[in-house]
Amino acid sequence: MKRALPPVIFLMGPTAAGKTGLALALHARLPVEIVSVDSSQVYRGMDIGTAKPTPEEQASAPHRLIDIRDPSEIYSAAQFCDDARREIAAIVRTGRIPLLVGGTMFYFRALEYGLAPLPSADPAVRARLTEEAQVYGWPALHARLAARDPGSAARIDPNDAQRIQRALEIIELSGQTPSALNRAHRANFPYRAIKLALAPAGRARLHEQIDRRFEQMLERGLVAEVEALHRRGDLNLQLPSIRTVGYRQIWRYLTGELNYSEMVVQAKAATRQLAKRQFTWLRRYPEVTWLDSDAADLAERAVETVGSASAG
Repeated sequence: MKRALPPVIFLMGPTAAGKTGLALALHARLPVEIVSVDSSQVYRGMDIGTAKPTPEEQASAPHRLIDIRDPSEIYSAAQFCDDARREIAAIVRTGRIPLLVGGTMFYFRALEYGLAPLPSADPAVRARLTEEAQVYGWPALHARLAARDPGSAARIDPNDAQRIQRALEIIELSGQTPSALNRAHRANFPYRAIKLALAPAGRARLHEQIDRRFEQMLERGLVAEVEALHRRGDLNLQLPSIRTVGYRQIWRYLTGELNYSEMVVQAKAATRQLAKRQFTWLRRYPEVTWLDSDAADLAERAVETVGSASAG
């Protein structure tokens, strides 16, 4: 029976909504162990701009799947699913509850519903798509994707080169759309997901938090953090790590493509666009309980929701 399955808490939400703070509060109140669900926090040396929990926070509430890759490496959703399933199983064996926290919505969905078997990357196809994008622009290729697979296009930003390229590559190599392949494949998730979504009541409030947090990141030394990555010499803007919001704009500032003011404006705008995409994912995610991040009794409400879901 579904009720007999061990519970796993999903704590999701847009960037800058306060997920880490609520996770720490839940860790202090419930028998949970935290697993990070963040495609950027996996990278070592990328601490400030990814809003990683501080060393002090991690000492009091350890976060699994943080600092497990070098920025030169590519970390896929499939790798995340393998890693997360291993960590979840280890936590459940101890009698505690896995608390999965992050804003990479695709990782949550892939973990719960599975990933369809997809064709391997084809360098020739990717090179041709890149050449076409250089001529016509990624938004034009996004429009091509929308004509073939509206569902995938709706989830992908018109300037997200990596995901547009991969979706078109899948269509060309398999003859099927990513949406169709995913509908045909459902993985077994042997747990009961208790899904919480954290966000402020108003979008303007979130935008204020995004702007303020980026300014605080700059004050804490984010430019120096990106400079250290740039000095390595083996990283570039084509890598997923460096394409992370904030890092990408500062990288372009360091190479002279943007001045400082332009960098700040573009980084904040890109973060707001990221939050918009995260909201789009969350609105389509089934069985999600929304929590107001500004509520004075936020932690108590979250504990009550978890308790009700566990009892039900």
